[in-house]
Amino acid sequence: MRYLLLLISIFLTTLTQTASAQTEVFDPNIKSIKLFKAGDQTSFPVLTLNSNDLLQLEFDELGTKINTYYFTYHLCNADWSRSILTTFEYIKGFQSTRIATYRNSSLATIKYVHYQATIPDRASAPSRSGNYLLKVYLNNDTSKVAFTKRFVVVNTLAQIGTQVQQPFNGSLFNIGQKLQLGVQTDKRVNVMSPADIKVVVLQNQNWQTSLYMDRPTIFRGNYFEYSDESITGMVGAKEFRWLDLRSLRLLSDRMQTLDNKGDTVRIGVKPETSRNGQAYISYRDLNGGYTIETYESINPFWQGDYAYTHFKYFPPGNRAIAGTDMYIFGEMTNYATDTTGLMHFNPESGAYEKTLLLKQGYYNYLYVTKPVRGNGIDFSQTEGNFWGTENNYTVLVYYRPFGSRADECIGYTTFNSVFQR
Repeated sequence: MRYLLLLISIFLTTLTQTASAQTEVFDPNIKSIKLFKAGDQTSFPVLTLNSNDLLQLEFDELGTKINTYYFTYHLCNADWSRSILTTFEYIKGFQSTRIATYRNSSLATIKYVHYQATIPDRASAPSRSGNYLLKVYLNNDTSKVAFTKRFVVVNTLAQIGTQVQQPFNGSLFNIGQKLQLGVQTDKRVNVMSPADIKVVVLQNQNWQTSLYMDRPTIFRGNYFEYSDESITGMVGAKEFRWLDLRSLRLLSDRMQTLDNKGDTVRIGVKPETSRNGQAYISYRDLNGGYTIETYESINPFWQGDYAYTHFKYFPPGNRAIAGTDMYIFGEMTNYATDTTGLMHFNPESGAYEKTLLLKQGYYNYLYVTKPVRGNGIDFSQTEGNFWGTENNYTVLVYYRPFGSRADECIGYTTFNSVFQR
């Protein structure tokens, strides 16, 4: 029965999720999926080809039953369409690897099994650069997919220069950030036309709002410049809201209620309203990410507890915003690419409400609106935008050699908007 539900979930999720979903979860019992460079939970999941770089995979499965999970990789192009190469052409070693490190939770009211893996594994590793989809599935049966997660392998053949400026365009002048990028490719990169190089820019590691550029503003030999603000301009949003769940014994600054007396922990977050029109305030944040942490145990990954966390957002006039859906936006809800963060309007309270099952940690999030029929998230109604907001940017450079059947990632860098001005 569970496998049938998994297949139905896969089918429905495939229909509803956009191509920009960086994590797709097909089993509702899978929680707190993290993929990061070993030792840094906030890092972008990227590996340098043929290096000693390692990624750390952590996830939970609710319940006490220990299942057998495997993982493999799928190579994708720059736009995340599936590569036509066979797995033998980009995986060195075994085509699938069993996740052999797991343990039952302890000190937690909600029971779960925690799984860990290191990527690449000694017996299986990517053999070429590019975009990869990490696929985790049950019992070595690829039809029983639990979840997928994106990561990137880079073979450094390009140097990237970056700068953030305030836009000249009147529509973006006060609310956006203009990026100026220069890409110098190695002599080993034989560029036949400007379209051979593609550049992708992520704001705060979010693929949904990414910029995809396949035409440079200036092209000269092996130098490519991208400076047209109609292409490189992005809205700045605001600093992310935060929620501290590292302790479930005492109220943190954003908790209104805490009930930890029963079989489950329940938290009420302080009600929130729009920040549009408010003065911009700079403070340190995780730029939409979250970390698994706890003050009350030694290892948060298998000793951290879960809490039912209730969010409440009051729109202007306590009325639903016509024609739009409200989402909680951040890594914890997959950046509003599925229904995880979809809020529901309660006419009795006059507020949008949502309850999430969250593990102990420190969380960043925003409230965003999205058209009921259509794509594209909007910060303006719920948060506002400011050109001076501190944002992290990730730049990825892709190249497809003449006659090749897949895009290669030849450049990678990250930079911060504050320190680049």
